[in-house]
Amino acid sequence: MGFGLVDHIILHGSIAVSLGIGIYFGFWKKSRTADEYLLGNRKMNVIPVAMSIIASCVTGVTFLGTSADVYAYGANMLWSGISCILANVIGGFLFVPVLIRCRAANVFEYFELRFDKKVKIVASCAYTLYALLYSAILAYVPAIALAQATDIHPQIVTSIVCTMCVFYTTVGGFRAVIWTDVFQLIGITICVVFILVLGIKSVGSIGGIIEMAVDGQRLDFNYSLDPTIRDGFWQVVLGGMVLWMFAAAFHPGTIQRYLSVSEFKNVVRVMALQCFGMVAVNAFCAFIGVILYARYRNCDPVMAGDVRRYDQILPFFIMEIGKKVPGLSGIFIAGIFSATLSTLSSSFNTLSATIYGDLIAPCISREALKGKECWILRLIVVITGGLCTCLTFLVEYMGGILPFVTAFVGLVYGVLTGLFILGLTFRRANAKGAFYGSVTSFIFIGTIAAIGQWYSIQGAGVDFRKPMSVADCPVPVNITIVPTTHAEYTHSKPFVLFRISFWYNSVLCTLMVIIVGMLVSCLTKTESVDPTLLSHIGRKGVSKGKLSTIKTYAVGMKDESGHTYNFQRNVC
Repeated sequence: MGFGLVDHIILHGSIAVSLGIGIYFGFWKKSRTADEYLLGNRKMNVIPVAMSIIASCVTGVTFLGTSADVYAYGANMLWSGISCILANVIGGFLFVPVLIRCRAANVFEYFELRFDKKVKIVASCAYTLYALLYSAILAYVPAIALAQATDIHPQIVTSIVCTMCVFYTTVGGFRAVIWTDVFQLIGITICVVFILVLGIKSVGSIGGIIEMAVDGQRLDFNYSLDPTIRDGFWQVVLGGMVLWMFAAAFHPGTIQRYLSVSEFKNVVRVMALQCFGMVAVNAFCAFIGVILYARYRNCDPVMAGDVRRYDQILPFFIMEIGKKVPGLSGIFIAGIFSATLSTLSSSFNTLSATIYGDLIAPCISREALKGKECWILRLIVVITGGLCTCLTFLVEYMGGILPFVTAFVGLVYGVLTGLFILGLTFRRANAKGAFYGSVTSFIFIGTIAAIGQWYSIQGAGVDFRKPMSVADCPVPVNITIVPTTHAEYTHSKPFVLFRISFWYNSVLCTLMVIIVGMLVSCLTKTESVDPTLLSHIGRKGVSKGKLSTIKTYAVGMKDESGHTYNFQRNVC
């Protein structure tokens, strides 16, 4: 599987442009304040910000994981479009307006205002741990793709990816991240279009592809309410809605981008654009999985020994048809790199705001920090990039990409989404309820998810894969895999809690945070609440005077400890 000169030119050219953008904003358009470094001075335009959010959400996992999942398990992932739309509508109407009013570059400041500092620290630590591990997974994805085209060791690729990301994020700051995301989204779009066009051409026609997918059960949608079914309409819609809710309404990187535009009406436009973009991208990636099945329906590359994992089928397909199309392999690898770099750079930039705002600034006096904020933020980016590189050594032992990522992300997103909904919606919720609810949910559901993932890696339980065949492969025996029924595994089934679909991790976490949080809150002292920290639902039925027993924090206002709720105070 060759990777020719044209491919190298395309790949290295795209990388050079990303680095060039970082250098431009680092040396010619240098950020002079921490607010400018983290938020672009709050004067960014709608379209670049929306494109940046889309690029940050479109990862290598979206490419390789979604297409591989549809290839092996069917196209139930298409229902994620419904969950994305619902999450954006609900989040945009109820929650985002409240969080935008806080005006803090780090959205977890909300927890200190609504509850106390302890809850904020718990949320920040959970997000930091998640971001580091998730970034390591994302950094490993280009290595899977590039390994199909070259003999470069995956760990070398991940080290290069992290180093490049750290460089232009550290040097250029928020504006560099935004504009590299814009460029990288263009690259991602070109990649998707090429794959779709050439994939359809290689198989025949769209009608033929759909007919083959129907015959192969890839379009057999599942509407069962059984929570142990791997995926289906309810699993994807309910579980996906929590994931999208956090991504669109609560994610620190997303809120950071919303704050970078000048007015709330522009925030609404950004949300509408990014929702449309994400629905389209996920639908296209799912259809690529259907194309892959049509291509390999009678010669599964995993069973034939051409690749080891289903995550490698898309790169294998590109390299196979790329022999006749010079530059196609380079476009694909560049697209994967673009998807990874855009998400990693956003993650590093957001981590710097979270770690600095929650773990460093409260512990050091303003006088000691004066004139050093930008350098501290850059140092945090460098350190997190180094940790991310080290963690990539663990990724290759985790099994399939999409189930692991969805289970892990669902755990963290579910806890944090539950915390935000608890604080924004339930006025009786207090700091003790939020703390014990989040810790209980993380430990209990996290244990269930971890044991369930272990059972999955061991091969216990039901195999939900659709039929595969090697009838047309150059092998001596024709083998067809048929999904194993529940009855055949009756004697060795894990306990039902450990067989719950990974999609429900996020739902269970959110519900447990809210239920435990409200139980504890009702059994402990009720705390006064500022009405501006509640959503429309939370303020219903209660007079403003009854709630307004503590002061409202405005932009730049300090609390009793001297902490300021934005990053405008110092000049670098």
